[in-house]
Amino acid sequence: MQIKSKKNIIDHFNKGIKKNLFIGVENEKFLFEEKSNKRASYNKVRQTLEILKKNFNWKEVKEDENLIGLKLGGKSISLEPGNQIELAGDKLENIHQVCSESYTFQNQLEKICKEIGLKTLSVGYDPFSNIDDVPNNPKQRYKVMTVEMPKDGELSLNMMYQTSGTQINLDYLSEDDFKKKFKLISYLTPLSIAVFANSPIIENKPSGYLSYRAKVWQKTSRGGLPKIFLENMDFEKYADYVINLPLLFILKDDQHIFSKKKTFKDFMNAKIQEVNGNLPTLRDLEIHLSTIFTEVRLKNYLEIRSLDACEWDCDCAGPAFFTGLVYGKLNEALDVIKNWKIDDVLNAYLEAPSKGLKTEIGGKSISYWGKIFLNLSKEGLISRNYLNSKGNNETIFLKNVENIIKKNKTKAEETLEDLK
Repeated sequence: MQIKSKKNIIDHFNKGIKKNLFIGVENEKFLFEEKSNKRASYNKVRQTLEILKKNFNWKEVKEDENLIGLKLGGKSISLEPGNQIELAGDKLENIHQVCSESYTFQNQLEKICKEIGLKTLSVGYDPFSNIDDVPNNPKQRYKVMTVEMPKDGELSLNMMYQTSGTQINLDYLSEDDFKKKFKLISYLTPLSIAVFANSPIIENKPSGYLSYRAKVWQKTSRGGLPKIFLENMDFEKYADYVINLPLLFILKDDQHIFSKKKTFKDFMNAKIQEVNGNLPTLRDLEIHLSTIFTEVRLKNYLEIRSLDACEWDCDCAGPAFFTGLVYGKLNEALDVIKNWKIDDVLNAYLEAPSKGLKTEIGGKSISYWGKIFLNLSKEGLISRNYLNSKGNNETIFLKNVENIIKKNKTKAEETLEDLK
């Protein structure tokens, strides 16, 4: 399928409309040498993938004969630029399934790492390494990104090589449903940064931030929280945003080539000589959508991308918190934010990495707002009524958030206390 017009892009978003709502979670982790705290080399990570394949029946994903990932059913494992390992989970009905999937993978990974002298660490930013000491891997796209990204974002390489996050993927039932969900998620970006802050250390010292990962992403090319995202987004507006954004790279004959700042609009107008004036395909559109690094993102589902990576209990808490709100109490949550001013949200977004729960929106702290949204999320999960074998609903996975809100203390602040 060729993408000839804005309508083709809007049609792609319309095809994302679902009758049933699923949850997908992507978790990134750092791998370190057990004894030295040095980041794992590509050879070590490849060895990890090979053992996963052998022991648990994953299927290889290769590029130029290099092993760069694995697939199993609807799940995949991929490598980030600095060999962070990511599990992109299956589309699942409830948080019990999400949490089980995360736990199973973590258990498998830790056993393999122990066997070959590695360890895992789930935090938002590498607390040990200087960026110059971080190894890379042979994935083609990262070679282009390493050259291009720093041109428009001073901390882009830190994002690529030094950060790990948790991403929550959620569905929409209609364009109107999308508009509501996109608005809520965008407005709650400062809150998700603050509540899930888990990256206060860089190069073995306090960074001055509770989420240094979030600070880095704010200074990353093609990233941030554009003001337009807070202005009643719809499919056409997002398509306009996509069309006018420069391409990061172009795929030609399975090779990633530089786009020379050409936009997707140029691509649709057959103005890219490097591909002989050919029009973009659906694959080209999907690649372009995946190289937009904003805090909230639309493919043909919604992505929440503002959470620091954290350990297993927190892996479950973030998806549970947003599922309860977005799938359970959407209108009620929107009612809470109806008087929030856009400039206040954008200011809170900039302040949240350093101020955390003390960040203010509308004269009230995120700690204050967090209690309100936590209660709404709990009500939403209760109304969903997904029970495990013991008869527990999904609210059992909110314990991590409950503790943060109750103590008024993030995981980052606990880490800093432990250093004293």
